[in-house]
Amino acid sequence: MKSFGKSSITALLCAGTALTSLAALPALAQTQNQETASEGAMLGEIVVTARRRAESLQDVPVSISAFSAEQLENMGTPDITSLTKTTPNLTMQVARGSNSTLIAFIRGVGQQDPLWGFEPGVGLYVDDVYVARPQGAVLDIFDIERIEVLRGPQGTLYGRNTIGGAVKYVTKRIDDEPHMKAKVQVGSYKQTDLILSGSAPVTENVGVSGAVALYRRDGYGKNLTTGQEHYDKDVSAGRLSVEFKPNEDLFIRVAADKTVDDSNPRHGYRLLPTPAATPPVIPVLDSVYDTRAGLTGKQKVKNQGASGTIEYNVSDSVMVKSITAYRDGRSDTVIDFDNLPAKILDIPAYYKDDQFSEELQLVYEGERLKGVAGLYYMDAHAEGAFDTIVGLANLTTLTSGSVDTKSYAAFADFSYELTDQVKASVGARYTSDKKTGTVYRVNYAGLTSPLFGGTPRNPTLIRSDYTNQRTFDEFTPRVSLTYEPTRDFTLYASYGRGFKSGGFDMRGDVILTPDTRNGYDPELVDTYEVGSKSRFWDGRATLNLAAFYSDYKGQQVTTQVPSGTTIASFVDNVGSSTIKGLEAEGLLAITDELTANFAVGYIDAEFKEFLRYNLTTRQYDNIANTAVFQNTPKWTANFGLTYTRDLGDAGIITLTGNAAHRSAFSMFEFRNAALDQDGYTLYDLSAVWTAASDNWSVGVHGKNLGNKKYRVGGYNFPGATFADSVIGYYGPPRTVTATVEYRF
Repeated sequence: MKSFGKSSITALLCAGTALTSLAALPALAQTQNQETASEGAMLGEIVVTARRRAESLQDVPVSISAFSAEQLENMGTPDITSLTKTTPNLTMQVARGSNSTLIAFIRGVGQQDPLWGFEPGVGLYVDDVYVARPQGAVLDIFDIERIEVLRGPQGTLYGRNTIGGAVKYVTKRIDDEPHMKAKVQVGSYKQTDLILSGSAPVTENVGVSGAVALYRRDGYGKNLTTGQEHYDKDVSAGRLSVEFKPNEDLFIRVAADKTVDDSNPRHGYRLLPTPAATPPVIPVLDSVYDTRAGLTGKQKVKNQGASGTIEYNVSDSVMVKSITAYRDGRSDTVIDFDNLPAKILDIPAYYKDDQFSEELQLVYEGERLKGVAGLYYMDAHAEGAFDTIVGLANLTTLTSGSVDTKSYAAFADFSYELTDQVKASVGARYTSDKKTGTVYRVNYAGLTSPLFGGTPRNPTLIRSDYTNQRTFDEFTPRVSLTYEPTRDFTLYASYGRGFKSGGFDMRGDVILTPDTRNGYDPELVDTYEVGSKSRFWDGRATLNLAAFYSDYKGQQVTTQVPSGTTIASFVDNVGSSTIKGLEAEGLLAITDELTANFAVGYIDAEFKEFLRYNLTTRQYDNIANTAVFQNTPKWTANFGLTYTRDLGDAGIITLTGNAAHRSAFSMFEFRNAALDQDGYTLYDLSAVWTAASDNWSVGVHGKNLGNKKYRVGGYNFPGATFADSVIGYYGPPRTVTATVEYRF
């Protein structure tokens, strides 16, 4: 546990003391979205499965935000990226150039690059099935029970690549009554959505459920060169599941899903005019949603999967669970990096992946001992290719390759009640990842390679052509101690380790960076956390607090920089850093009709060592004094009010308002005045009327009412060769959506 010095321990203990004191103060409470119980304004209990077994959120020694389907619908939440507005220290955005590729950071830990072979730093789970690739991971909100956001490394129970945390998307199970729901959404930019879902028992022991969603919207802007809509949406999704309950001890669920994104290419917005050396000089556009990009081609993202879950109660205290899953996907895309009609820096590409996984769990629920142990296996393949077309040099660089991963793990996590007030939890996981990477990178004269439709010909230069194999093993423990002096107050302290697998840079260029053929090493993070969870004022308020310190080692940083007439890419284990932070979430039932919620997150992240490969000297330089954490604002905060009025026979009306603030942050590890985003605040307002019969509901949802223009991503390729291609991607402008839902 080196790098965890005396001053850091003292600071964390002081923070913990402050949190304990705060818990006794009157306060607003968490965004955990508890439903109001029928008994007055008391807040109901939220049940989560953060530790792979059902527990009250207030009892779990983990910093969690949980969002119910009802609350997400009342807020008009379109997809999981909207959780960024209501979850402390979370960044979850749509990736550059896509409508459906996810970029996620929790507590400063994540991965911005969605290229095949790179691992995300935040794990995404759909009904306990790990989604290995970010393509198609921007999940729309429909047919769910809840979403859980687990902050901090979850390496024991969730394994590899949950080094920043995990997001769990939990769908509904089928009950004994038939349910059908039809929902229509219309709104700004000709938005027209249709969502149909339902479930029903077929026999006494068999039930079936399904959902279909069609999302259509014109673009926020235009491609002034091609005439296409820009930032539009054309997504279709569906799910189907069958559940078998032969007896009270056996449950079997077979589920399948598919998502197809046919939206137009998203090219971005030029932040700089073309340089004088590239006449004619073209100024920036007025609208940040417009583009002059000339690259055209196939744009389609398809993801699908199937899973089988079996739960068998061996006894009253022992359950055996099996989760078997297969997923595959393909993305065809075109990204015009220069955003100009000419082929100055254009990238046509495809990505393809598939994965098979099997997890076996044994869940034990004794009087004092509770926990889960299991085995995990995954066999995954990812491949892809892209052209880097540099028109001013009449040059195309083709990059292609693949990575195969076989992952094995064994894990256990158990909690024991030492006394009625004190619980201790101990867990550990051993993971072994075997990876085989193949990289092929060559130059062609002309503006298209043979792989993407060009004339068959020999390359002018082979830059990389290798296959290598590495194995990465890691032991990730977790321990926690929980003290509950009363039923409504919990204190906890924990330590956990996270592990993100190493790999191979699929853009690796042996000529520029000879060490790339050796791959890069894993990341490790050791996180120490203290927190409290409390309910007070006769159950009318909750307040959850956490302070954490993370020792981050081997950080994988992806860099792409201009080098002559090509782009140099390298993935470095840059060194070490520390991350300190605080989180507070709360909810208060002010009256029987009015509730208030808030969430605040604070992060102080600092590089201790940042080793960057110098293309000129061929040496590694420590430039930690100039490096910063990307996609990590120092402050995140939101405040909301919800007013619910029972109108008797006229139904119920719910008004929800929310303000979400993010302080300034950098897009990459080095500050860039043109690209970096200043602090901003977004304002949302929703009104939902529900009929007294509960069959009908009508809603109006306004998002970003201040019409704030804010960047969520970018590219940085300056210089005359690339026509100063510094590109920004933006979050949605002001929109208003009306919804009508009928349940029968």
